[in-house]
Amino acid sequence: MVRGRSPGRQPRGPPDPPERPARWGLVLLGAFLAAVAARGYTSYREAQAAARREAALKSLGTEGLYLFSSLDLDKDLSISPEEFKPIAEKFTGSMPVTDYEEEEKSQLEPSEMLYIEESLSSEEKLSMVARFQPLLLETMTKSKDGFLGVSHLALSGLREWIAPASELMEFSARQFKPFLPPKSNMELGEPWWVIPSELSIFTGYLSNNRFYPPPPKGKEVIIHKLLSMFHPRPFVKTRFGPQGAVACLTAISDSYYTVAFRIHAEFQLNEPPHFPFWFSPGQFTGHIILTKDATHVREFKLFVPNHRSLNVDMEWLYGANEKSSMEVDIGYLPQMELESQGPSVPSVIQDENGNVIDSHLPSGEPIQFVFEDIVWQQELSWEEATQQLELAMYPFKKVTYLPFTEAFDRAKAENKLVHSILLWGALDDQSC
Repeated sequence: MVRGRSPGRQPRGPPDPPERPARWGLVLLGAFLAAVAARGYTSYREAQAAARREAALKSLGTEGLYLFSSLDLDKDLSISPEEFKPIAEKFTGSMPVTDYEEEEKSQLEPSEMLYIEESLSSEEKLSMVARFQPLLLETMTKSKDGFLGVSHLALSGLREWIAPASELMEFSARQFKPFLPPKSNMELGEPWWVIPSELSIFTGYLSNNRFYPPPPKGKEVIIHKLLSMFHPRPFVKTRFGPQGAVACLTAISDSYYTVAFRIHAEFQLNEPPHFPFWFSPGQFTGHIILTKDATHVREFKLFVPNHRSLNVDMEWLYGANEKSSMEVDIGYLPQMELESQGPSVPSVIQDENGNVIDSHLPSGEPIQFVFEDIVWQQELSWEEATQQLELAMYPFKKVTYLPFTEAFDRAKAENKLVHSILLWGALDDQSC
């Protein structure tokens, strides 16, 4: 039996295809409207920020706005408590720091803390003396035309810096613990970073528009305190690379290390309302002789090398735009050095029974300490040590650079080509 179709019904065909073009059109339209809204909001925010800048300029003036901007690190035209901290520290005279030893103490048990506090009362102290001769202004290239076009205010911080900030300062031996090698099995000449560099091709360089250094932390504390003997505003981390501090062992005995070190740091010589003036010695180098537990320092010396004709780079702003308003010069600094007056000695003297005794004889003269001779088991020359520190700071020095005449003899002997490089100055240490 065949069932017939009713007159009003049509045969059912395949289902209608989905309306994709219409749906995609709605998606694209929504994305377009969202982009327009975002662009409109961005334009609104930019207009709002421009209006706020214009209002700030009217209220503060060009110089005032520049000073405000030097503190406004996130450029939101608002000074947060963290951004205001350098000014607060300037007026209160305080500088909170995170000491290297304080970081270690936080990881100790209470019983260990008690032992440390008791030992600190009898720890050894040493006196550090600073020697400084100001930069010779006649060695600057700008001096050849009488500093024509250079504002007298720009050089005010440099001209006024004629003596160290502190000629004498006392340190405890334990403060030099950051100079100890990170491992007990370090080889002579094997470099390690005391303060690692934080700069890279991705991070770029740090801002020129700053006056006050950030509070030092960890191993930066001792270096900041040492450099503060020269000037009150040292920046332990330079704006440009190579940045940081590197060290290596040059001698080892049963109880002592001799550590050579190299530090790249700089100073800010100006304060508001003047524009920033950066003073960047080519390097700080030196050595320290200390016990393996850092309870005694036999000798310490830090200095800026002065064997080259120029050894300091200087850069200063003469306008609010740090990218286009920068002057650069170079000059010669005759002397900048720190040296311990003698080995560290106990702050409290005890007899063999542990009783505290007077540090002066009945005649009033101080007790003289006799120190044992150090018998070194391994030693490395100063020249070899400084070369290893150079290589750590300047990897390009792994390639041998020769004087022009010597290069051809070496190339002929090794059957190699000569790659000639002509430079206005040296690639290292900001000097010629």
